[in-house]
Amino acid sequence: MAKEIERKYLIDIEKWEKGGIELKMKQAYLMIEGDKVVRVRISNDKAFLTIKGNLSGITRDEFEYEIPVEDANQLMKMSIGNVVSKTRYLQKYAGKLWEIDVFEGDNFGLIVAEIELENETESFDIPIWAKEEVSTDSRYYNFNLSRNPFSNWQ
Repeated sequence: MAKEIERKYLIDIEKWEKGGIELKMKQAYLMIEGDKVVRVRISNDKAFLTIKGNLSGITRDEFEYEIPVEDANQLMKMSIGNVVSKTRYLQKYAGKLWEIDVFEGDNFGLIVAEIELENETESFDIPIWAKEEVSTDSRYYNFNLSRNPFSNWQ
């Protein structure tokens, strides 16, 4: 069974330097029921259908399948909530891959970094630009950002 174990951090924009591989992403949610979601994502020229669920701490089941971009565009028209748009930067830090998401549209101003781990107790170095952990704050889950965008928080 596929598992996703990740930690999320807010970014100190003054200390973070853009760089690494850049991916343009848009994603939409076809089903949201508790912690179970079905998501469609287009990332540059590829598309994926993802099923996530059974959240426990920072671990959850995750199944992801590549699909044709044309299908993804059609599925996005059936989404619940807003489409979430962002630019993702893939950067290595202390031997680990970090994904830094710079949100656009209704979530403009939000920048979140994620690191995927092998297990919940795995140790890793935290970059100076990672200022606050928000791994268990559900407001920062992308499916919640599609329903309650960052621009509505204030």
